[in-house]
Amino acid sequence: MNKTKENVNIAIIGGTGVYDPGLLEETRQIKIATPYGAPSDAITVGYYSGVKIAFLPRHGALHYLPPHKVPYRANIWALKQLGVTRILAPSAVGSLKEEIPPGDLVITDQFIDFTKGRDCTFYDGGQVYHTPFADPFCRELRQIAITAAESLKINFHEKGTNICVHGPRYSTKAESLFFKDILKADTIGMTLVPECVLARELEICYLNIAASTDYDTWRGEEVNATMVSDTMAQNVKVIRKILAEIIKQIPEKRSDCSCISALSEAAH
Repeated sequence: MNKTKENVNIAIIGGTGVYDPGLLEETRQIKIATPYGAPSDAITVGYYSGVKIAFLPRHGALHYLPPHKVPYRANIWALKQLGVTRILAPSAVGSLKEEIPPGDLVITDQFIDFTKGRDCTFYDGGQVYHTPFADPFCRELRQIAITAAESLKINFHEKGTNICVHGPRYSTKAESLFFKDILKADTIGMTLVPECVLARELEICYLNIAASTDYDTWRGEEVNATMVSDTMAQNVKVIRKILAEIIKQIPEKRSDCSCISALSEAAH
């Protein structure tokens, strides 16, 4: 892989509601070609809280890509080309627990994959890698996020299991109850997989900050896009605060995680 001259270590992949490139100062946009096609949109490089970062809107700047059509491999490959070693990925989720009300954040620590047929690996042939994934999110970034949330005194949960469904439709009541009562998931979303899997395959640290927007359908309430967008608009201020605090605390070198050597014993 040929890296660009940008040398950006930290990237934010913005999900629903987190699109404003105005977050950054001294910006420039970069278009990167990958073996997997074009990324969701041009990548904006600039400064956030005094730190150089890259910003990529997951669904495109105009939110034209549904969850199952996001070019996940192109996105992660392009960020790796920029030199990215850490990805911060806020996302909107439904809550499957009464104790995670809309507005709360969850520092996700596990996931269950309920997607269908997405391109979920860079290693389709030739060399086979079985990537270790018992703990799918960067230990170092998760601890930084927990510390940041505590210092900001925001409502958050330091762990949670996200079930990633295929989308773009929302769950039936039967599905929602199954995810909640049988699978015991805490949140539900549509984009975590394969994004975090692909990041691990390229030995990039990945952090998911899940923002609860609704109670899914298990409580008997209808969920719609307007409800999610309206609640996420309120969550954005909190997400921006925690991202700024996390970015300030990220050390230059990675030391307390295994992401950097994820493939060292993965080859078959």
